[in-house]
Amino acid sequence: MNDRLDDSQTRQLKRLLDDRYTKLWHDIGTELGESVREHFLRVAGEAQDIEDRSFADLISDLNVSMLDKHVQETRDINDALIRVNKGTYGICEDCGQFIDFDRLLAYPTATRCVRCQQAHEKTHAGGDHYRL
Repeated sequence: MNDRLDDSQTRQLKRLLDDRYTKLWHDIGTELGESVREHFLRVAGEAQDIEDRSFADLISDLNVSMLDKHVQETRDINDALIRVNKGTYGICEDCGQFIDFDRLLAYPTATRCVRCQQAHEKTHAGGDHYRL
């Protein structure tokens, strides 16, 4: 059975969450700034052929995907920080057991213990078997 996080472990994990949150918002700001510049250059009438436009669209789509990923991660971090404040951080949402400290160090926003996460992935991601 896993043990409850002690105060020192909780502080360490909260610091990791806070640091990652700050970095993500910096990255989001940087990516948005680059996106605005790219859009301005396109609107300013940069001469492009069809291949250049296709490539620019691809880059734009990738930027949006990366932004979506960053925003989702900030939401996950925010949810984890709420759990810290409520005293429920580190408790598996499925079985109610404590999540291992090492798992939380590797994945601080984890909401499930390893056993429950594996079961969740098997039931929600089709498991190890691929179907056509």
